[in-house]
Amino acid sequence: MAAPAARSAPAAEPPLDRRRMLAFLCMVFGMFMAILDIQIVSASLSEIQAGLSASADEIPWVQTSYLIAEVIMIPLSGFLSRVISTRWMFTIAAGGFTLMSLMCATSTSIDEMIVWRALQGFIGGGMIPTVFASAFTIFPPSKRPIVSPMIGLVATLAPTIGPTVGGYLTDLFSWHWLFLVNIVPGIFVTVSTYLLVDFDKPNLDLFKHFDWFGLAFMAGFLGCLEYVLEEGPNHDWLADEAVFACAIVCAVSGVAFFWRAFTEREPIVDLRAFGDRNFAAGCIFSFVMGIGLYGLTYLYPVYLGRVRGYSALQIGETMFISGLAMFATAPIAGRFSGRADPRVLMAIGFSGFAAGTWIVTGLTKDWDFWELLLPQVLRGCSLMLCMIPINNIALGTLPPARMKNASGLYNLTRNLGGAVGLALINTLLNDRWDLHLARLHERFTWTNTAVLERLDTMRRQFEALGGDAGAQALKAMSNTVRVQGLLMGFSDVFLVLTGLFLAMACATPLIRRPRAAAGAGH
Repeated sequence: MAAPAARSAPAAEPPLDRRRMLAFLCMVFGMFMAILDIQIVSASLSEIQAGLSASADEIPWVQTSYLIAEVIMIPLSGFLSRVISTRWMFTIAAGGFTLMSLMCATSTSIDEMIVWRALQGFIGGGMIPTVFASAFTIFPPSKRPIVSPMIGLVATLAPTIGPTVGGYLTDLFSWHWLFLVNIVPGIFVTVSTYLLVDFDKPNLDLFKHFDWFGLAFMAGFLGCLEYVLEEGPNHDWLADEAVFACAIVCAVSGVAFFWRAFTEREPIVDLRAFGDRNFAAGCIFSFVMGIGLYGLTYLYPVYLGRVRGYSALQIGETMFISGLAMFATAPIAGRFSGRADPRVLMAIGFSGFAAGTWIVTGLTKDWDFWELLLPQVLRGCSLMLCMIPINNIALGTLPPARMKNASGLYNLTRNLGGAVGLALINTLLNDRWDLHLARLHERFTWTNTAVLERLDTMRRQFEALGGDAGAQALKAMSNTVRVQGLLMGFSDVFLVLTGLFLAMACATPLIRRPRAAAGAGH
């Protein structure tokens, strides 16, 4: 009579393979380096510019070239890892990234730096989606509360602390250490993944059907799209000849790329994963999360630098609180991800985003670390509460055979969300700044008694210091008006972001609750 009870008992899952876990940890560290290097130079561009005698127009390409190259590799990595296996894909990516880091550190001109940074981003970009795909194929669903917080924390923490790490390295040593810091860890990751990773086998037959035209069209589409989004806000969009030309190439290449993707036997990127409702929904939410991740990492430093006059190191120290909040939230979010409805966690996360940006709509010129503390804590906690369930919804129910391509597409949406978000934020900030300046100038006239009284007070203050007090007072008044216009522009941007994040929180019930995961752990 005991036989039926014995048959109904669930089968025990095999224990966690320590070799695989160690291999995965090494891969996660490699991904951390690749994502960190997106933002690590952002706080030190002026030092690099001085060291390489670069112009103001050339130096942004230290960051832009990396982003353009990386965004091309991310979707391509799925095909390559199927062809040469996860082991060789990651070993080559980690080794190439390390070598290019060394070349960046030894650059003697801006042209050399741009070339090595592009190669660093292209080769290193293959590590990011490979880690996500491995997490959802080599571990059973019961281990995801451990694995998901790990990759979620790395993917969100690395760009957040990038300016902080870069500021410290440049301040303590020199800008060369922004790249030299990768050498020893990069060698370790390269050797360890070669020795430990054995998740799958290569399938070299796929090279026979490699879609070279598809690769060219994808590079033209994504590369030009990234360029337009990066340079458009600073050059009046299509009014600039280079931006206009890239927009045309992007449109034509995009049409050709999608045509090849749906007609080729082995497309360079398999878009059929978007037929899965949860994957498509996860990518949409990941896109918006990219705006919250990269957009706020950009906005806070702009405020602290332009309005508060903080140095790169001071900005990094102020921003570091978001990283601490992520560390504290990761284990909590991981524990609840295996028990709670992921849609509830996402709704809480996006509501936290909205609360943080709503608080900052009251921004003034006197805000510093303590006023920005709560918004940054809300941002850090919200990123982890969103990232882990979005990962599980998008990738957690796909079969292992489709995971590599899907992981590339999923990571691409987060990066594109950041690029689109930064472009829209820059454009909106500049437009609203101009609008508020025009309105303020209408009010600051010689017939306004309050303005005249304020100007007279400032003039008397400058008289005590000597010099042309009248001219100094006018200049100070003009700067005050410009700062107030900028602050009002910031408030408008944060208000728009609040509406966006609230809309995403309200949209979470539209997602279908994920079923039990498809075969993992193979």
